[in-house]
Amino acid sequence: MKKSALFTVFLVVLVDLMGFGIVLPLLPFYASKFGASAVWIGVLYSVYSLAQLVFSPVWGGISDKIGRRPIMLLSTFGAMLSYVLFSFSDSLAILLLSRLLAGIMGGNISTAQAYVADVTTHEERAKGMGLLGAAFGIGFVIGPAAATVLIHPAFHDFFAKTGLHAFSSLIEQNKYAVPGLFAALLSFLSFILVLTKLPESLEKKARKDPARITKASIFTKAFWTTLSQQNKTSKHHLMPIFMLSVFLLSVGHSSLYSAFPLFCKKIFDMSPEKVGMQFALMGVIAVIVQGGLIRILEKRFGERRLFLAGCILMATGLGLIPFAASVNMLTVYLSILAIGASLNGPTLNSLVSKESDPSRVGAAMGSSQAFSALGRVVGPTWGGMLFAASFKLPFLITAGIVAITVLTGLKLNQR
Repeated sequence: MKKSALFTVFLVVLVDLMGFGIVLPLLPFYASKFGASAVWIGVLYSVYSLAQLVFSPVWGGISDKIGRRPIMLLSTFGAMLSYVLFSFSDSLAILLLSRLLAGIMGGNISTAQAYVADVTTHEERAKGMGLLGAAFGIGFVIGPAAATVLIHPAFHDFFAKTGLHAFSSLIEQNKYAVPGLFAALLSFLSFILVLTKLPESLEKKARKDPARITKASIFTKAFWTTLSQQNKTSKHHLMPIFMLSVFLLSVGHSSLYSAFPLFCKKIFDMSPEKVGMQFALMGVIAVIVQGGLIRILEKRFGERRLFLAGCILMATGLGLIPFAASVNMLTVYLSILAIGASLNGPTLNSLVSKESDPSRVGAAMGSSQAFSALGRVVGPTWGGMLFAASFKLPFLITAGIVAITVLTGLKLNQR
C-alpha cells in the first residue's frame, strides 16, 4: 500500500503544481488588462503566500485531528474553484479574489508532507520528501511551458476550425480563460485521485487527543505558543532553528523571482523567454536531484550532511551570480544554487518531521509551511528593493542570509 500511496501523493502534488505553474507567469499580463499598476501586480503575487501563511498551520493541525484525506479533498476542490474564478475574472478585484482563494486552499502541500511522514519510516523519510520535491520541480517545468502553449493563437484557430465556437468565442473575449480552465481541470483530477486512490494514513486512535488540533495562524499568540510546545515535546529542542532555517532558505529562493530577471535584463539584455529557460533549468535540476539522486546520496552521506552541503552550495551560487561574466557562467552559478536548494529543501522537511512529536507531525509541517510562506512574502520585495540600490546587493546580502543556515547544518553535524 505504501508505494502506491506515495505515488498517488506524488501525482496529486504534481498535478496541483502544474496548475499553479500555468497561472503564475500569466498573472502580470492578465492583471494589465484591468489597468493594474506594478504595485497591484505585486499584491497579486503576495496575497497567495499571505493566505497560505495564515492557513497552512490551520490545515496541518486539523489534519492531525480528522485525518489527511479530508483536508486534501477540500484543498484540491477549492483550488479548482479558484482557477475557475481566475478564468472568468472580469475585474482586478475578482482576479485578486481568485488568488486569495487559491492561497486559503493551499494546505495541500503541508498535508501531503504529513501524509508522507505517516507512511514512511525514519530511514525512508528523506526519500519520501524528495519525491514531493520532484513533483514541485516537474510542475514548475511543465506548468509555464503549458501556459505558453495554451495562450498560443493556434488554439483559437483549432477551436474555430473544429466547430467549438463557444471556446473560440471565449478565447476572443479572454485568452487567459483556457489556461485557467485547464488548471481547474488539473485540480479536479487531483480531487478524483484523492477520492478514489488515496487511503487515509492517520489511524483513528491517533486522532483522539483534542489538544492536538491547532487553529492558529502565524500572526497569533496561539501559533507561537503551540510552536513552543512543539519544541518542548521534540526530541532535541531544535524546532526554533529549523523554523528559522526554513524562513531564511525561502527568502533566499524567492528573492530570485524579482531580482534575477532584473539582473538578466540589465547585465545581459536577456529576453523573458531566455530568463524563463533559466528558471526551467532549476526545475529540471530539482527533478533529477529530488526525484532519485537524493536517495543515493542520503544513504551514503546522511540527511544532516546533505542539508549542510545544500546550504553551502545555495549560498555560494547566490553570491557568485552578480560576478557572472557570460550567460554560460550565469547558468553554472544558478545550477550550483539549484543543486543546493534541491538538497536542503527535502532534507530539512525530513528533519522537521523527525524532530516533532509523532502525534503532532501535521501541525509541525503546517508550521514549517507557514514560515516558508512568510519567506515567499518577504523574498520578492526584499530582492526588488535591494536591486533598486545596486544590482549586486540582492545576491550578495541574500547569500549572507542563507549562509546563516550553514551554522544550523554545522550544529546538526556536531551532535
